[in-house]
Amino acid sequence: MKNLLALTTLAIAVSPAASVAVWGQCGGQGWTGGTVCDAGSTCTVSSQYYSQCLPSTATGTTTVATTTTATTTATAPSGSTGCANRTKFKFFGVNQSGAEFGSATWPGTWGKDFTFPAPSSIDYFVGKGFNFFRVPFLMERLVPPATGITGPFSSAYLANLTTTINYITSKGAFAALDPHNYMIYNNAAITSTSNFQTFWTNLAGQFKNNNNVIFGKYLHSASFPQLTDPDVMNEPNGIPASTAFALNQAAVNGIRASGATTQLILVEAWTGGWTWVSSGNSAVFGAIKDPNNNVAIEMHQYLDSDGSGTNATCVSSTIGAERLAAATSWLQANNLKGFLGEIGAGNNAACISAVSGALCSMQQSGVWIGASWWAAGPWWPTDYFTSIEPPSGLAIAQVLPQALLPYL
Repeated sequence: MKNLLALTTLAIAVSPAASVAVWGQCGGQGWTGGTVCDAGSTCTVSSQYYSQCLPSTATGTTTVATTTTATTTATAPSGSTGCANRTKFKFFGVNQSGAEFGSATWPGTWGKDFTFPAPSSIDYFVGKGFNFFRVPFLMERLVPPATGITGPFSSAYLANLTTTINYITSKGAFAALDPHNYMIYNNAAITSTSNFQTFWTNLAGQFKNNNNVIFGKYLHSASFPQLTDPDVMNEPNGIPASTAFALNQAAVNGIRASGATTQLILVEAWTGGWTWVSSGNSAVFGAIKDPNNNVAIEMHQYLDSDGSGTNATCVSSTIGAERLAAATSWLQANNLKGFLGEIGAGNNAACISAVSGALCSMQQSGVWIGASWWAAGPWWPTDYFTSIEPPSGLAIAQVLPQALLPYL
């Protein structure tokens, strides 16, 4: 049994005094700040938790989400979220971490410095209904520094990576190749668009005939500084938005040049969803071009105070939807698709509500095509609070059934 809040939305004309700047928060459950937008923008409801001033032709009027206290009691059917008017993700799953471990040791020893996902873990999540796995790897192991980023692949590492990818896709699921390098290779920033394009042409060529492979350029934010994570490149550390964009565009060009014409490509910059607009990425990434029009903007979002994913305490039970609201609005305004490549939080009631709120707002928006939890993987310590590795990762008991499974 659960209580379902009945929500009503009222259109309220408000004086233009003390207005909120464009893109600022102007409403939502528990909001006590200003609700009047600057001229030229309108307060628009993203979810029950967050309303935002979006550009429009309006002159200071606002639409405010008002929560009534009318409640009903109902039995939620299996898999029900209480999240109305949602569209299920096309891709939903977990990160399978391990091949990027031991980043200070190149090439390292398989089974000692790094590992690959266990088939039993993949089977577990497929059995639950998930259909997406993001597979982080280390570029220095795949293309050894001795021959450089455009050089030949390590046959042993490529064989293990290929075995993992093929196992995932043989189950009918999708596998995202994630160079987890923060746009750093051999201890130096990747700056050559030509070299990066060649790397992706070579890598995509290995998987161009597998339609269930997704190419992720991961230029990662520093959530896990001990790891390196690429989707076209995991969290590109400290790289200007314009440079990150140029490298991502080069990767898209290289992937398509390889003959991989049907697969989804994820492009990413060094930021979380909550700072996507304020960081400057929104000013350039709307111009990404894919001749096959099959690209999505990847972001990450953690729910602790600094957004690093290193603390099991979430800011609030509503912080998930709140932190993604501006990015969602930007995606909608630019007619782009989003992909939440990493989300993670503590195994407690506030965090579970926050994760659920984030996923609900994403599925209601119509612009987020997928999400993946950070992280599964066989080598996480027993006290790693976001571990979802079966059978006993700390996120298995409560986060999985309460915050993730309902959104399948």
